[in-house]
Amino acid sequence: MKPGRTGISRIAHAFVYSMQGFRAAIKHEAAFRQELMLTVFLVPVAFWLTTEPVHLMAMLGSLLLVLIVEILNSAIEAVVDRTGEEPHKLSGRAKDMGSAAVFLALMNVVVMWGLVLYQLFFKT
Repeated sequence: MKPGRTGISRIAHAFVYSMQGFRAAIKHEAAFRQELMLTVFLVPVAFWLTTEPVHLMAMLGSLLLVLIVEILNSAIEAVVDRTGEEPHKLSGRAKDMGSAAVFLALMNVVVMWGLVLYQLFFKT
């Protein structure tokens, strides 16, 4: 086990590193900025549409998942780019798989929001 911070100090430093990662995503990743703007727009829409906890959990959770997956995808891309700029099939595969994960997270938003909207407006 490597020595390091413990207790409150570890938590405080972990928070600082997390905020640095969040700022880096905003500064360097256009896709993250777009998804963040979509989330900022859709969160109030979700609260306007429903107050049901399960509906809100599905709608807001699906949006949060997109941001999480996008940050992970960006991290994968940064590591791949750091290891070298020359094309390699494994590098391409890693980037494509990260992109596929983001796509699935976005499809999850469509499904979750679609199911909630169906329940709210079309189910009798």
